[in-house]
Amino acid sequence: MVYNLGTQRPAWREEEEFVLFADAANAFVKDTCVPHVEKWEKQGVVDREVWLKAGQYGLLVPDCPEQYGGVGGDFRHDAIIIDAVHGQGIDAWGMVLHNAIVTPYVTAFASEDQKKDWLPKLISGAYVAAIAMTEPSGGSDLQGMKTTALKRGNQYVLNGSKTFITNGGTANFIIVCAKTDPSEGAKGISLFAVETDGLPGFSRGEKLDKVGLKGQDTCELFFDDMKIPASALIGPEEGRGFYQLMDKLPQERLIIALQAMAMIENILGQTIDYVRERKAFGKSIMDFQNTRFKLAECKSEATMAKIFCDHCTDELVAGRLTTEMASMAKYLVSDLQCKIVDECVQLHGGYGYMNGYPVARAWRDARVQRIYGGTNEIMKLVIARGL
Repeated sequence: MVYNLGTQRPAWREEEEFVLFADAANAFVKDTCVPHVEKWEKQGVVDREVWLKAGQYGLLVPDCPEQYGGVGGDFRHDAIIIDAVHGQGIDAWGMVLHNAIVTPYVTAFASEDQKKDWLPKLISGAYVAAIAMTEPSGGSDLQGMKTTALKRGNQYVLNGSKTFITNGGTANFIIVCAKTDPSEGAKGISLFAVETDGLPGFSRGEKLDKVGLKGQDTCELFFDDMKIPASALIGPEEGRGFYQLMDKLPQERLIIALQAMAMIENILGQTIDYVRERKAFGKSIMDFQNTRFKLAECKSEATMAKIFCDHCTDELVAGRLTTEMASMAKYLVSDLQCKIVDECVQLHGGYGYMNGYPVARAWRDARVQRIYGGTNEIMKLVIARGL
């Protein structure tokens, strides 16, 4: 469980529905995930069975309507799962991306027939989801993508490659961003739902050797004259992909902020416990003024971030979260995450640099938060445009 910063919890978190859901999510992560973190780090991937078990427990796509097999929740259920997963140090599992980043493109933009086909499989864990935006030649420049999807009769033929794909080694349902009209820039981008099992022309690269998130099967994807049916197009017409991406990016950026916040609370709590128990020069590390001042700074900044994250969550649920505010949350809280986790490593001393301690893994895992979902420099550009 995450450290209690002492902030007033949003009223909705006290409602019985959310209390019971939080209890179930935390119990699942504690029993099914926490014991296997080291194994997942070594093998470079989360066990496939965990996805199926999460589906059985109703933890996959909880904001999906009941008519498709979901529990009929909303983003608050996703926020609870983020707390449970990242608040217990399971930072490498791409469950949150599956639930709250990829699947919303289906629920928001797919046809009724597509929803009936895809959503039950995403909810059960039969499908593991990924989204393929980034290309080797460009990161945040989505308009400059080179992957193409050209119409040939009742099919599209995809050619190109994607990189840094979370769940890339496991996913068998991948939303691919591609140019259906390479001459049109942003207006030429479309989204496709690619069901990869047994699909000719589709291949994966080896898992990428990352600094952190070692248990996450991040990899490259390749499309070589890969043919998919015309029915794989998400939305009623071509050329809507960029606008669909822009519509959902604020939620993705808030998710990164919430992940950062959960890690902050988790590691801050562990560090407070550590400095109370660890002794040097005849007294606990907590008794030194420098320790108390550093932790006072961390708690103060974390408390402000927590209140802002709660506010942004309420704004998203109410349909009022702006791109600028989501960008503020993403950049401020991920920057703070790296700062606080680094301070916590320092307070652990030499043990903070040992991989056997959660703070060391958190330190490695935190750094990418300032890069993916749009770099923090891009976030500042977005914020500045709204001035």
